[in-house]
Amino acid sequence: MADLRIYNVVILGLGFLFIFTAFTTCGNIEQTIVKSLDNDTFTGSGYHSLGIIYGIFSFSNLLAPTVVAIIGPQFTMFFSGILYSGYVAVFITPSTWSFYFTSVLIGIGAAMLWTAQGHFLVENSDASTINRNTGMFWALLQCSMLFGNLYIYFDWNGRIIISDRSRKTIFIGLLVTSVLGTLSFLALRKTLPTEEEMLNEEEGQPLLSSRMMYKQRANSAVQDAKSEFKTILQLLKTKTILLLSCCMAYSGLELSFYSGVYGTCIGATTEFGAAAKGLIGISGIVVGIGEIVGGGVFGLVCKNNRFRRTSVVFLGMVVHFVAFYLIYLNIPDDAPVVLKTSTLNKPYLTPSISIALLCSFLLGLGDSCFNTQLYSILGRVYAEQSAPAFAIFKFIQSIFAAVAFFYSGYLLLTWQLLIMVILGFTGTLCFFMVERIQNFSVDLQQEY
Repeated sequence: MADLRIYNVVILGLGFLFIFTAFTTCGNIEQTIVKSLDNDTFTGSGYHSLGIIYGIFSFSNLLAPTVVAIIGPQFTMFFSGILYSGYVAVFITPSTWSFYFTSVLIGIGAAMLWTAQGHFLVENSDASTINRNTGMFWALLQCSMLFGNLYIYFDWNGRIIISDRSRKTIFIGLLVTSVLGTLSFLALRKTLPTEEEMLNEEEGQPLLSSRMMYKQRANSAVQDAKSEFKTILQLLKTKTILLLSCCMAYSGLELSFYSGVYGTCIGATTEFGAAAKGLIGISGIVVGIGEIVGGGVFGLVCKNNRFRRTSVVFLGMVVHFVAFYLIYLNIPDDAPVVLKTSTLNKPYLTPSISIALLCSFLLGLGDSCFNTQLYSILGRVYAEQSAPAFAIFKFIQSIFAAVAFFYSGYLLLTWQLLIMVILGFTGTLCFFMVERIQNFSVDLQQEY
């Protein structure tokens, strides 16, 4: 049984590795791809597409648990993988309507995929193996930022214009990768029979009425969803969630910046010359390295230490603010908003590739600081209501990521950085207040 569970976790991780190698690479380069299209009928925006994805994802999280409960996590992940593959396939022969339509579908698919992943991981773990299995899964997932971006670097390095042939080759490769990840979910194995199946076996009956069983599951899932929604509404009124919502919102803004905007800015910087497009891939890899380093150090070393949580969040704020200042000095102000051409404005410094990649690392490192500690404090404060608390986190984060993607194509870089500085400082201050409240509560409990 233990070997089967390890097998399932590894296959689950590999499936996500393949799918997100395709999707994260796609998200990193899609605005650059859209700008390079030699197609007058295509009017889509990569920023708007990503905004739609995160917006739909945030609301679909409310319905996803019901779907997973009815059809099961394995087939939910398989179906979601098909939607991810469809989104990648659109870039082979792009059209505006299919681009935005699949953006809606992948937003729904993402909510179902991540809900099913959590459900399946718990099914294949116990109290003694959950940390190991989670670590194995996340290690495989984080590698998705490396392989696709590495290919982009080698293929795009030295290119000024991304040709149709190059685009099709890249996205056919990404499509095959995504399909392989989707098919791998079919290799997952059931570890334990369901309660209904055990009852039927004891009674010596086959599944008398699959229809009745699914109806029972559906009714139970709907009741659970209603109960969880009520809990979410109650938690939204608490002081802790209201304070943490600023930090959650900031995590959404910086998520959109490092995952879709910053790579586009590097690719549009005139001073980087023929190396600019290839640097998009290297930037994505370096962001991934920052995430892996931060997740490993702050997620494991500082686990369950409430005094260190504030230190890690403060470090994350400082790291990000340093990155924002260097980006402000190093990247032209019009980099996020130029369309067919490269940048026209001049930054304060002569753009440096070394500084640009250092900022990529700092963005990934800072993001891991905020995310690991948000997960940590939510898991501690809401140990008995963890699912609704994490649902609120993903909802707020996704909403603000969607908003940021929508304004990214219109606001100059300076204003985008200023918005993140203001919300980042406010979010860090609010996180400190929550820690102070929790420490005060613990001290009171110890006195009495």
